[in-house]
Amino acid sequence: MNTISTVAVTGATGFVGRYVVRELLRQGYAVKALARDRGKAKAVLPEKARVVMGDVLNQADIDELLQGCQACINLVGIIREVRAAGKTQTFRGMHVQAPRLIASRCEALGVTRVVHMSALGARDTGVSQYQRTKWEGEQSLRLSELDWTIFRPGLIHGPDGEFVQTAKQWVGGQSAPWIFLPYFTRVVEDKRVPLGPVNFVDPVVQPVAVQDVARAFVAALATPASVGEIYNLVGSEVLSWPEMLTQMRDQIPGANPNLRPVGLPGEVGAIGAFAATKLGFGSLLPFDEGMARMGAEDSTASLDKLKAHFGFTPAPFGEVFSSYASRV
Repeated sequence: MNTISTVAVTGATGFVGRYVVRELLRQGYAVKALARDRGKAKAVLPEKARVVMGDVLNQADIDELLQGCQACINLVGIIREVRAAGKTQTFRGMHVQAPRLIASRCEALGVTRVVHMSALGARDTGVSQYQRTKWEGEQSLRLSELDWTIFRPGLIHGPDGEFVQTAKQWVGGQSAPWIFLPYFTRVVEDKRVPLGPVNFVDPVVQPVAVQDVARAFVAALATPASVGEIYNLVGSEVLSWPEMLTQMRDQIPGANPNLRPVGLPGEVGAIGAFAATKLGFGSLLPFDEGMARMGAEDSTASLDKLKAHFGFTPAPFGEVFSSYASRV
């Protein structure tokens, strides 16, 4: 029997958070949502959600958020660090310190059920600080006494998501590189023969719809089998990056049909981003060192355990994207 009635949500005003909050409310849960910006919270969250103003790294704010809740969904995460006057967000702060604080306060206050967002590719040997800190953040839950569930989503898409909005600018020729559609490739050496050739390989991806992500997170609250489990969370369609970008170009209104996907070596991009950061203008690039290396990796996974425990299969990219492409 599900005894959860009120759920605390961190990262509630983010892209995924908005969908999770709406899905919780749709299924009859009460929601307490942590937010730093009152104006943004009012703009993107339903009125039924109770907003708690605060910082995810402040213990008093987390304690206020958790009061009266039986579960917590942690969606805090960043794809790129921000270091600017008045706003600093680091991978260590958002991916390690925040889940550590949330886990410890949940234990202290008796909020035993926690559902946590990690990332596909999270591992201690990851090619980026993003992946490594996501892995470290998982350990706060895995080593706790809480009833935890961890999801590792791949590339999440939706009409108001950052990736889709960026792609809209690319296919319309409205943002750099203007004359082609960029993605990262990786170098694979043919080791079948001595001094074999080096090939550039297009990575493949299984984009997952944000609605399916929200559905899985909320379903975990009423699925006892998900306690103590880690789930890959990807879509059911495998695409190469050129295939995906071409689909998007062909369906987004106003796109330039002459733009073609062009792969850029991920390692070269990473070195360039590193140098730019050291010289003080890394923020001018649309990616950082870690994003270039991660972009060259495949982003695919098995859905077998997800389907077995939750009874649904995330939708294929093409089907969902076609349903909203005209209003991107």
